[in-house]
Amino acid sequence: MTLARLGAIGTEIPVIQRDGRSFDLSALTTDIDGAFLASDGIARARAALDAGSLTEIADAAALRVGAPIARPGKIVCIGLNYRDHAEETHAAIPAEPVVFMKDPSTIVGPFDEVLIPRRSVKTDWEVELGIVIGETARYLDSPEDADAHIAGYVLSHDVSEREFQLERGGQWDKGKSCETFNPLGPVLVAADEVADPQALGLRLWVNGALRQNGTTANMIFGIRHVVWYLSQFMVLNPGDLINTGTPAGVALGLPGKPYLRAGDVVELEIDGLGRARQELVQA
Repeated sequence: MTLARLGAIGTEIPVIQRDGRSFDLSALTTDIDGAFLASDGIARARAALDAGSLTEIADAAALRVGAPIARPGKIVCIGLNYRDHAEETHAAIPAEPVVFMKDPSTIVGPFDEVLIPRRSVKTDWEVELGIVIGETARYLDSPEDADAHIAGYVLSHDVSEREFQLERGGQWDKGKSCETFNPLGPVLVAADEVADPQALGLRLWVNGALRQNGTTANMIFGIRHVVWYLSQFMVLNPGDLINTGTPAGVALGLPGKPYLRAGDVVELEIDGLGRARQELVQA
């Protein structure tokens, strides 16, 4: 069972999917957003599906796949959270999570175009596991408390412009917040349907060449630690997205630094969370 949003930009239909079939959730919610998640929406959707009370969308396969959650209140990102990625970029291994924010308007669908910003020469890729918050988290007592606040997990692409990020003032956000810089999905998988989120393979290809091939087992700061840690500095609200970092293999760390250009195609996947594909287009 997965959750998704299907349809044209701005008019997506919330759906629940099982065995290749999509069922309309409009009778339960207007969208897959913070309010839905906070009101035990995933459990309610699952119960309605089991009861056979939802209408199947017959032409679901013909519809655009949107991001599986509506625009969150915030996107919080963890930088340098894989040792091999820190090493390839010649960065020190962090003693505490490196935290930065990303504009929520960067979220687009998993098969939508990604725009290379004007004057960009260093647009880069990053496959990441995304955490979607389901219950308000503030000042959690321990990492073990994090599970109760996680709604589920998503495939997230933290597109980055390295010159903007690293060479234009020493502040990361503007290299992360360009238009379309966070393709998300295709699906939201409920936390209780992911057996071990610290044992998921992540892979990314550029024009068919495998560039990233890692596992969440190699995170420096694990999922529970990240949620607990962030809750000490900010309130995490239902629907918020946390990007948890990327493994080695980004253009910044590769010989020749083969940054993305218009016409390039990026494909990415995480075990159990689906596969996505984006074409790069000049803004």
